[in-house]
Amino acid sequence: MNQSRLTTTAITVLRVALGFLFAAHGWQKFTEWTIAGTQAAFTQMGVPAANVSAPFVAGLELAGGIALILGVLTRLVAALLAVNMIGAFFLVHASAGVFADKGGYELVLLLGAAALALALTGAGRVSVDRVLFGRKGSKLAVLA
Repeated sequence: MNQSRLTTTAITVLRVALGFLFAAHGWQKFTEWTIAGTQAAFTQMGVPAANVSAPFVAGLELAGGIALILGVLTRLVAALLAVNMIGAFFLVHASAGVFADKGGYELVLLLGAAALALALTGAGRVSVDRVLFGRKGSKLAVLA
């Protein structure tokens, strides 16, 4: 396998796995915890404007995760998800240390770093972005 195929495969695997995890967390906030429960949890954790931020975060994670899986507006969505994880890191998890079993930031750090990587690389060749924006000379090629 040449480097181009390996890179394409790596970006696709990262994008789909990350998208799945974000979509699962968003879905959980809507269905298992409910938006009201997520708002209450955000309030308890000290997240500002929990009544607005909880449904926004749930929607971003669910819709953003699906967008990553498909490779739609990947750079923008991944950047928003990275900012989401920066917020989760500083507002909730940093004070608990590294390990997730103690409420720490290990998962948040990994999800944020992966999202940032996709914001920097884009969706790769196997994506809706490539189909829509990947033509040579396209003014929107930066989105591919």
